[in-house]
Amino acid sequence: MVLSVAVCVYFVGIVMDKQELHDKVIRLHVVGASDSDRDQMLKLQVRDAVLERMETALAGVTNKEQALRMIRGMADELSLTADQVLAKAGTEDRVTVSVGEVSFPRRDYDTFSLPAGVYDALKITIGEGQGRNWWCVVFPALCRPAATGQVDAVAAGAGFSRGNRGALTGEYEVRFYLLDLWGRMENFFRSK
Repeated sequence: MVLSVAVCVYFVGIVMDKQELHDKVIRLHVVGASDSDRDQMLKLQVRDAVLERMETALAGVTNKEQALRMIRGMADELSLTADQVLAKAGTEDRVTVSVGEVSFPRRDYDTFSLPAGVYDALKITIGEGQGRNWWCVVFPALCRPAATGQVDAVAAGAGFSRGNRGALTGEYEVRFYLLDLWGRMENFFRSK
């Protein structure tokens, strides 16, 4: 009986960690027009322009709700920013910008990982959106810190629990596996 209670408490902790990720993270999802080298290069240029604008706009924002309001309010500006990048490159493709819940598979970055699941996301689709994706976390701003190994410090500053910071950075393999499994089940049931 004690073992059953311990297992239940552990799984409740996993569910709470998953909810914490959902409550604190906004993903960035950029979809290329196609898989051609040119369209994939343009996808990265759009990504860079949007990230630069978002990092400036969200500097000092301390909670997800405020960040979501700002992002929704900036949708037209972000669309214009991306369209300008594409026009400068000489393509007639345009972007579609949306903000909402999106199902994501597990994603391993160089210095951190995110379990599968449903996350709030800023999604930018270029043209027909038939190309490969690029994903990261726009709030808190983890995209650039991931490249410099500062994810733990940024996540701590954003109020992430020690458990979620450990799961993000791979410190807790079993916990991350269970978070990812829970997220995959969430994605499965959401698609039904």
